[in-house]
Amino acid sequence: ADRRGAAELLREARTALAHCPDVGSAGRSLEAAEAALRAPSRAARRTSDRRDELTEREIAVLRLLAAGELSRREIADALYVSLDTVKTHMRGIYRKLGAGSREEAVTGARERGLI
Repeated sequence: ADRRGAAELLREARTALAHCPDVGSAGRSLEAAEAALRAPSRAARRTSDRRDELTEREIAVLRLLAAGELSRREIADALYVSLDTVKTHMRGIYRKLGAGSREEAVTGARERGLI
């Protein structure tokens, strides 16, 4: 997660390897690590990925989560879907919003203007 610190460590490793006559697999590993560091982070890739946009049904579930303390069963009944479908939507919501709880999901959705 600390890309700046990783870059500094890779520079130090590159300097240390510059004095070695045969770097072998260490050189290849260093090159791979440097390439990985140059690649966009997973978080940056995710922000532009359409798969991470909430679906209409996930937003409907979010609205019911925000409206009050409804159980998953009550949300399923209100949307005329199965309990398992609500669970699937909630997992998707949590993943897409980076939330670990209902409260975090609702707060994150409000901050993003989704509800």
